[in-house]
Amino acid sequence: MKLAVVGGGSTYTPELVDGFARLRDSLPVEELVLVDPAADRLELVGGLARRILARQGHPGKVTTTSDLVAGVEGADAVLLQLRVGGQAARLQDETWPLECGCVGQETTGAGGLAKAMRTVPVVLDIAEQVRRHAPGAWIIDFTNPVGIVTRALLQAGHRAVGLCNVAIGFQRKFARLLDVEPEQVHLDHVGLNHLTWERAVRLGGPDGADVLPRLLAEHGDAIADDLHLPRPVLDRLGVVPSYYLRYFYAHDAVVEEMRTKPSRAAEVAAMEKRLLEMYADPALDEKPELLAKRGGAFYSEAAVALAASLLRPAAVPDGGRIQVVNTYNNGTLPFLPDDAVVEVQAAVDGSGAVPLPVPPLDPLYAGLVAHTTAYEDLALEAALRGGRDRVFAALLAHPLVGQYAQAEALTDRLVAHNREHFAWA
Repeated sequence: MKLAVVGGGSTYTPELVDGFARLRDSLPVEELVLVDPAADRLELVGGLARRILARQGHPGKVTTTSDLVAGVEGADAVLLQLRVGGQAARLQDETWPLECGCVGQETTGAGGLAKAMRTVPVVLDIAEQVRRHAPGAWIIDFTNPVGIVTRALLQAGHRAVGLCNVAIGFQRKFARLLDVEPEQVHLDHVGLNHLTWERAVRLGGPDGADVLPRLLAEHGDAIADDLHLPRPVLDRLGVVPSYYLRYFYAHDAVVEEMRTKPSRAAEVAAMEKRLLEMYADPALDEKPELLAKRGGAFYSEAAVALAASLLRPAAVPDGGRIQVVNTYNNGTLPFLPDDAVVEVQAAVDGSGAVPLPVPPLDPLYAGLVAHTTAYEDLALEAALRGGRDRVFAALLAHPLVGQYAQAEALTDRLVAHNREHFAWA
């Protein structure tokens, strides 16, 4: 089995490789190809990847290349984890929206739109090469904003599923709090990528007892602290929102906080510098503890589980492994178009991902989901076709913007900071 990782020079990659090594029985990778144009980073990461596999006795081969075609040729699955513009572009995405009184964040708000517009055309070009040189391969997208990028891939006819680590992070956290194995925890996880809620936490499977009320009663303070939300908010909602709902539920407070603290981009850039220094050490043969602070916790487990499910035969007797993924709505949330991309539990096998039935969504959440989906429609249109008017329309439609003066000012800044990425600008 051959897997290719586009963006393989990322400091995330050792987390992924560690998962391939530990979970080899689930996903027997024979060749892992790391593809990245940054040759210096790629060799450091590739060297550590080989040492990780060797330490754990994994027989797989790790190769590195800057040649996309050679990297994906004949692959069974291609994982996308690229960042167009690098950390420098992320720093801009987190900075200029604050000048207009809006959240500066790389996956939502104006910064998220900028990232989508830089990323979608590049990902679609990569996917076309996959279609030509690995026509049977599945594309697993971990590149943010996952919902918009996955929708672009699906609409272009690619075999693609989007993946985020928020759900598996909650599953692992709740399992620790409940003192059970993670596999016993089944989430009623619903919404859009980075706009989700855990409405129930069931033990044993989709029909198990809901222990979310117990979790909130016994561990509400710890959960609220992790989310940086007040405990009474969780008590009133009776659900656990993703961390990203903080940008909606406490927008103005977050903006003030962002104006006074170092940006996450600056923190990550410093962390990446240190990680690459560590990766250069030929004695290092395991992922360092510092990597856990980089983000992407449990990414490897989620990626291995998804790839293993997609690469097994279709129509298996158990109906496919259940996992939270990003895929077409297809009636799952009836108030959204079928071609919207939702993040829900789905049965996954060699034929793709089929969402499980979802109980009706309360208007408190459905309204925000519908609003954000409308923004995503316009964001994808702007990413695919360009043009200042499309950028403005997407920003005006975003729940975190919504005022014409702000949308105008943000449009000016978005275009100014991204001209090198936009052929039309």
